[in-house]
Amino acid sequence: MPSSESNVPSYIGLSIFNMLCCCLPLGIAALIYSCQVDTAYSSGNVNLAAQSSHMARTLNIIGIVLGVIMLSILIVYYVVVSTK
Repeated sequence: MPSSESNVPSYIGLSIFNMLCCCLPLGIAALIYSCQVDTAYSSGNVNLAAQSSHMARTLNIIGIVLGVIMLSILIVYYVVVSTK
């Protein structure tokens, strides 16, 4: 079992938030990678855990940015349509 010093973050909470509030497809993918982090780390494969953690973080960032962009477009569209 690896030492707790090299523990890598799994980003499960962020993945669930991303899945429910921002971008469902990327949130699901990030959640899968987040689960792989815990599985790989518990089996002693720290390299795979670190790679999965990095991918989960990347997918979460992309999903949140896309969610904010889509929400901004929706708000602008609603404001433009409601003022006509």
